[in-house]
Amino acid sequence: MPETSDLLKIKTLGELKKSKYVSKTIKEELRDNLIEKLKKKESVFEGIWGYEDTVIPDVERAILSMHHINLLGLRGQAKTRIARLMVNLLDEYIPVVEGSDLNDDPLNPLSRYAKDLIAEKGDKTPVSWLHREERYNEKLATPDVSVADLIGDVDPIKAATLKLPYSDERVIHFGLIPRSHRCIFVINELPDLQARIQVSLFNILQEGDIQIRGFKLRLPLDIQFVFTANPEDYTNRGSIVTPLKDRIDSQIVTHYPKSIEIGRKITLQEAKVKKGQEAVQVGELLKDLVEQIAVVARESEYVDAKSGVSARMTISAYENLLSTAERRSILNGEKKANARIADIYGAIPAINGKIELVYEGEVEGPVYVAQSLIGKAIRAEFLKYFPDPEKEKKKKEGKNPYVQITSWFAAGNQMDLLNDLTSKEYAARLNTIDGLSELVEKLHPELKGDEKLFMMEFALHGLAEFSLISKQALDHGLHFKDLLDNLFDPKKYLSGEEDDENYY
Repeated sequence: MPETSDLLKIKTLGELKKSKYVSKTIKEELRDNLIEKLKKKESVFEGIWGYEDTVIPDVERAILSMHHINLLGLRGQAKTRIARLMVNLLDEYIPVVEGSDLNDDPLNPLSRYAKDLIAEKGDKTPVSWLHREERYNEKLATPDVSVADLIGDVDPIKAATLKLPYSDERVIHFGLIPRSHRCIFVINELPDLQARIQVSLFNILQEGDIQIRGFKLRLPLDIQFVFTANPEDYTNRGSIVTPLKDRIDSQIVTHYPKSIEIGRKITLQEAKVKKGQEAVQVGELLKDLVEQIAVVARESEYVDAKSGVSARMTISAYENLLSTAERRSILNGEKKANARIADIYGAIPAINGKIELVYEGEVEGPVYVAQSLIGKAIRAEFLKYFPDPEKEKKKKEGKNPYVQITSWFAAGNQMDLLNDLTSKEYAARLNTIDGLSELVEKLHPELKGDEKLFMMEFALHGLAEFSLISKQALDHGLHFKDLLDNLFDPKKYLSGEEDDENYY
């Protein structure tokens, strides 16, 4: 095979024949190039994390088997990303008959246009080169997709312009699938495609026949089909008709990240850090906390498990987290921006927009559910850094590490941590609470300065989630106080000032 630079110099069919160029089907290209990458131990699907031992080997086996592929999984599981990365397994350039709508191979023409042109010009037939990036087509399946969109239809304007009768196949305007000849063609959310449209794909996959308005054309299309589907759609909005499913050779099931570490990699890779946000310091604990929210959401009784919780939720939540810290630093005129635990509540709009609630969740309301998910995530992460408060309660006061903090609140002290506190005000308020600094010094002596303050705030949130103190929402921040305060304040209790919606 000639070098790429030499290939691009070829402009006619005659020159192409002299170069000894050998045509391949698209599946042969994918297979041969995958084999080369595997031999060289090169990564095939860059940026896809957590699938190294599951999904990616399955996809590679399907490509080696030269199969059409259906990627089955919940939202946000990189199905479309995998399909798009398959383009990298194609040859960099392939020759096409210049002007052909169907990307005709000059050595093996398919369309009437290409065959007539070669018959007329022979070895002088002009040849152009198609880059692999142009060999990917994608269609989102929606109920309004028609056979004309995918396969084609008779074009009366074309017939009138060329002065051709409707019996001439040249009056056909081909749809997306024929125009994807020698390309990867992806249909996203296949079950949403109407059954009659799915039927039109049968012969294309199996026989290479297409039928348009009475025309029966033998077009052995060379296409790598990749379909994506959500398991929920099988029973909800539609289904894949059995004969079509039978013609899809490999069905590969995707999944969500199986660990916090993998989720973090995906989030940090995909999150768009805006200009100026590079200065925002986000602790490792806070990055884990963002991922923990997704883990908790996928197990929550309020969230529809069939819909799943997309990785896009953690990405959007992380971006909102950065913006919350950035906004505070701008308002306070501070060059340094350290993200705080409370900043995670600034991600509630991102969480609300990315989860589907069941009936119980709708009754509680999306904001309550989001606050509940954050609380459970804090509770889970707290146990990685501090002793379990439930067990510590049973110990004597001298040995319970939290008793000094809870005693400070029990004495009637309260603390407001407002969203826009300056760094100095933030430090001063945390240091006011008896026992909080000592707790962090004892358990995490390596932490100093801002890192220590961050852990002190985290401890405060954690104690609230374990019901050792009370945490309430304000319009502009959070209010911490003794858990029993409301029970002994009949005025607040009777007035309903402290209702359930203010707790989280």
